[in-house]
Amino acid sequence: MTRPYSLLASLVVAILALPAIAAHAQQKFQVIPLTAGMHVIQAELVANDRDRQQGLMFREKMGSNEGMVFVFDAPATVCMWMKNTPLPLSVAFIDESGKIVNIEDMKPQTTESHCAKKPIRYALEMNQGWFKQKNIKPGSAIGGLPPAK
Repeated sequence: MTRPYSLLASLVVAILALPAIAAHAQQKFQVIPLTAGMHVIQAELVANDRDRQQGLMFREKMGSNEGMVFVFDAPATVCMWMKNTPLPLSVAFIDESGKIVNIEDMKPQTTESHCAKKPIRYALEMNQGWFKQKNIKPGSAIGGLPPAK
């Protein structure tokens, strides 16, 4: 008699755990093409508070020319962190005209702040080292950025 109850109890626990598992699912966002010199980037677009807070959390992998572009409502000195983010990333802080202000490498699973050196409108996260490998530096332009609201 205990075996059917044990199986039923296990099933109930598994069903109750589904929402918690779904909360950590890797949400994909709208993808837009960006350019950095001759390189084309497929960037997921996050432009509201909820999506910016989620960002690349819990993401385990990202393609070599894939990234995420954060769009901010107004120019600000923005800081980023890597809480719950297992991927090592580099972030380019980009001003309103599309020029890179500074680039920072970020360690996975940390709450260390990485900040723009002046007010920016966009931040572009790529796999760590991508900007250096492609010779993309502060002052370089990123094309295809959506207009800020």
